[in-house]
Amino acid sequence: MQRKVFDKLASGIGAVLVVVLLVAGGLLVWGHSFAQSNVHNQLAQQQIYFPKASEITAVEHDYATTGKTADPEFPNQAMVAHIAPYAGDQVLTGKEAQSAAARSAKPGSAAATQLAGLETTVFQGTTLRGLLLEAYGFGTIALIMLWAAIASFIGAALLLMLTLLGLRHAVRTPEEERVFSHNGATTDEPVLDNEPVSIA
Repeated sequence: MQRKVFDKLASGIGAVLVVVLLVAGGLLVWGHSFAQSNVHNQLAQQQIYFPKASEITAVEHDYATTGKTADPEFPNQAMVAHIAPYAGDQVLTGKEAQSAAARSAKPGSAAATQLAGLETTVFQGTTLRGLLLEAYGFGTIALIMLWAAIASFIGAALLLMLTLLGLRHAVRTPEEERVFSHNGATTDEPVLDNEPVSIA
């Protein structure tokens, strides 16, 4: 096979892969944007807020001095560190939803008022927790899509460079140069080794 033809074939395959990676990257960016905005919009409607910084500080003080707290929103000390960075914020992202799921609805919030009527059922807090964790799951999917899109675009850029280099090489390669030939042979026929074989 002529080297020039081989270079053009390899470059053509590279060009197709560049297009595939660009399309995949574009779809992944769209998926990331859709999942992210959907999570934000759904959580915004729930009107769920984290405890204020003053509440978190009081709970931290309780755990530091007595090892427990009377605040029902913090049944264990480990929750404090997860919620503290979001003090007073509204739950709008998947990561925040994961932290908020551990404490369900904040007393006095719209969500807590709605859940008050369900106190006698096993669904109190559980449904909200499930919704929050679902939002976290979709937020994580959005993040994975973003990283996959970045990887696709990087791959496309690398393949594009290799494709251009292959085309450049094809233009500079003489017509008579061949690939897959043995010992510099210029034919496409396989070259056999004619050395005698001795049988002992």
